Amino acid sequence: MQMNSAVSFLIFFFVLPLVLADLQVGFYDSTCPQAESIVQQAVQTAFSNDPSITAAFLRMHFHDCFVRGCDASILIDPTKNNSSEKVAGPNQTIRGNNVIDKAKKSLEAACPLTVSCADIITLATRDAVALAGGPKYTVPTGRRDGLVSNPDDVNLPGPGISVSVALSSFTDKGLDINEMVTLLGAHTVGFAHCFFFSDRLSPPDPSMDPTLFAKLNKTCAKKASATVFLDQSTAFTFDNEFYNQILLKKGILRIDQELALDNSTAGIVSGFASNEIGFQDSFAKAMVKLGSIEVLVGNAGEIRKSCRAFNKKKKGVF
Repeated sequence: MQMNSAVSFLIFFFVLPLVLADLQVGFYDSTCPQAESIVQQAVQTAFSNDPSITAAFLRMHFHDCFVRGCDASILIDPTKNNSSEKVAGPNQTIRGNNVIDKAKKSLEAACPLTVSCADIITLATRDAVALAGGPKYTVPTGRRDGLVSNPDDVNLPGPGISVSVALSSFTDKGLDINEMVTLLGAHTVGFAHCFFFSDRLSPPDPSMDPTLFAKLNKTCAKKASATVFLDQSTAFTFDNEFYNQILLKKGILRIDQELALDNSTAGIVSGFASNEIGFQDSFAKAMVKLGSIEVLVGNAGEIRKSCRAFNKKKKGVF
């Protein structure tokens, strides 16, 4: 896949607040100083084998934080007696769990019961974005893992909704319209199954570029589970090309295309399309804010030994 301009290879550094929502940059400096480097190594290995892991982590992080906050509840495996968020429809195509498991195993060997799975997701996402050419930014840590994972709690904004409906979901989480448009820019490295946008192919959506429609119609006619890149130009590079494409009516998902058409968001899209540094700066700040949603800190929750299961209760503790 051909990379875009040289700007894709630049890494931007942003100065962010040292403390956010009781989280702290360098939270593990004394208790597990190698924590962030351990996560980074696991992500680097995964990215070398599959650069689409960036999109996988971005999606995992978003789906986790929008349900009960950023507490790694999305990682819990269902059991015979208890279901979990993993079985909910939107989460059945979540990827990257094996990379989280590898990082957690190394962290448990180095610093037992110290680093939360919620922080691993946040750090892994940050590192994957940087590896794809996106901003390199600091994130505060200190999240603790949740004690509940219920598929009935999974109520995420879908790909076929309008801008106004999407904005309602984002504002419910404390994110504004600029942050919504910014975070949806993560689709610059994503891909989607045909069934996520089949409603735009039959009947033909007039807001889609005819050439793109013909291409997608041909691909999706073969298999509904086929996948296509959301950024048709630089699929594995974290840049602002996504915004340029939706201005040309080349958005894949309905919500993506609507961003360029709706009066409330069109100006933001145009601004990001012409200013990559501005987009990356905005994205770094929005990701830090996303990662602070309803976090558990202090003595709340727990630090899981395995990211896939709640810790076993000690006898006599209720």
